[in-house]
Parts: sequence; C-alpha cells; structure tokens
Amino acid sequence: MRINVAVIGAGSWGTTVAALAAENTSTTLWSRRGDLADAINSTHENCDYLPGFSLPESLRATSDLREAVSAADVLVMAVPSHGYRAVAAEAAPYLRPWVPVVSLVKGVERDSLKRMSEVTAEEMPGHPVAVLAGPNLAKEILAGQPAASVVAIDDETIAHELQRIFTRPSLLIYTNPDVVGCEVSGVVKNIIAIAAGMAEGMGFGENSRATIITRGLAEMSRLGLALGGNALTFAGLAGIGDLVATCSSKQSRNNTVGLQLGQGRSIDSILASMSMVAEGVKSSSSVLELARRYGVEMPITEQVVAVCHHGRSARDAMTLLMQRSIKSEIG
Repeated sequence: MRINVAVIGAGSWGTTVAALAAENTSTTLWSRRGDLADAINSTHENCDYLPGFSLPESLRATSDLREAVSAADVLVMAVPSHGYRAVAAEAAPYLRPWVPVVSLVKGVERDSLKRMSEVTAEEMPGHPVAVLAGPNLAKEILAGQPAASVVAIDDETIAHELQRIFTRPSLLIYTNPDVVGCEVSGVVKNIIAIAAGMAEGMGFGENSRATIITRGLAEMSRLGLALGGNALTFAGLAGIGDLVATCSSKQSRNNTVGLQLGQGRSIDSILASMSMVAEGVKSSSSVLELARRYGVEMPITEQVVAVCHHGRSARDAMTLLMQRSIKSEIG
C-alpha cells in the first residue's frame, strides 16, 4: 500500500523533508501562503527559503490544510514552536485515527515549557508521536551530501516505516526509542550554537568553540537525563552530532545570531533582519526555567538568556563564564 505523507510547514527544513519523502512516496507540502504553494507547484523550487534547489516534480504543495491532512498516513509537523499548538489544533479535526505525527521542531513551548511531542499528545491525542533529529543542514541534504539522522519513537514498527520513507542514498536514517533525549538535544543545541557564534564574533578561535561545544554537551545531557532521556542519545546523531554541526556552520540561524551578537549588534536588529526563526533565541528562557525547575545547572544557557533577553553584552557574558569556580569535570 502506498503511504501518503503530509508535511505541514514550507520553511527550509520542512521543504527539505518533504523532498526526501517525495522520492519514496506520495507527499504533499502545506504552506500557509497560497502564493508560495503555487510557486512550488509551477517551478519545483522554494525560492523564498531554498533558492536554486530543485524539488522533485512529484512533490505537490497546497495552502489548504484540510486537503493536506485528511489524506495523510503520516503527518510531519514543521512549523515553529511558538505557533505549533495552534496549527496542531487546527489540523487535528482532519487527521484520521492513529496516523503517526512526526515533529521536526527543535523548540519548547514558552508558557507551558512543554516539548512538541507533549503538545502533540494534548492537541492530537491517540496519535503516535515521533521526532526526526540529527546534523541535518537543509541545503547540504538537498544537495545530496552524505549525512545521517535519527527517527525517534518507541514503536518499532512505525520507526522502521518512517526510516524507509525518509532514507535516500545520501541520507542514512537510524532509529532510536528515546523521544525525550532527541527532543532535548534538538532544543539545547540551538542555544549552545548562539554561544559558539558569540565567541566567534568576538574573534575567538577553535579552542573556544570546542570548549563551548563540550560544556554545552554537558548541559544538554544533564537536562535530558533529568527529564528521562537515555545517556547514549547525547553521544549520538541527535546529540553531539547535531550540536557540532549547528555550532560550526554559517548555515545555522542560531550560530549566525550569536556571531552578530559577538560583533556587537543588538538582538532586536538581528531578528528584524531575519526571514526565518532562530529557535534558540525563543527557547532559551524556557529551557533555563525548565532547568531550574529540575535543579539542573546550565551556565552557558544562563548567559545566552542574559544576552538575548536582558541586555547583557556578549563580552560580559563570556567573562562571567570564565570566572566560574574551578571544580572537577566529572560529577
């Protein structure tokens, strides 16, 4: 039986995942904007977010949410975290029973501090929830460069079917039952990428980046374990793999935000100049609040929040990090 996939959200990563699925099965991409859906159908290109990259001719776009969702055997959610609940609630009445929902979203809901799998469970009860995560920069994936990713869900049968749908010759998909760990990794790595960008913007080099990545991994792991994640996840593709890619690439929106903060630009002017969401800025306060709720120490996250939301300079934040008391790395 042919599987119908619907991807909700036509940003760069949603479009990329839709293109992956379209190589293997019938796929529809939903865009809130009718003009963008029409352009994708006529030109087979998403000129707004991925100019110059050809999309499969079999991929069809629509701005009709009911049309996209009602025929779906797999629903992929690719909308930003701040709008996720509203879109999920809007889509839920059209979704047939037991259809798996795959989240691509690497954020935490601001008010509730809930991960997107938790929001999905509330707005779409009765549907299995999976997460797709890993070191997956959209343009490199579309260009066919070798990469790998993880689909996380605790149902082995669904996991293997999702693995089949998203795998292509240049992209290996692994399975992992740890939804919590993969989601926490995806959220925290964006925050750490802002810090890595700040260090680069201030003129610091590879030692500084490596230090931030390593200590950022410690923060990610501590929070993930406190929430019930598996320690092995943080050493895998969704953990250290995505963290390294996001902290090192100029394609990363979060790293770019940090770079400009380190160069002295204000957060307001940076965000005003961006057409896409930098999830780390929005999620940092929520993650810090969540960490405090669980008694988890996250000093890098704390400084990113201070810079992005409370007016602290990147240089002052880095100074405060380096003034922390010395102690054992382990324990």
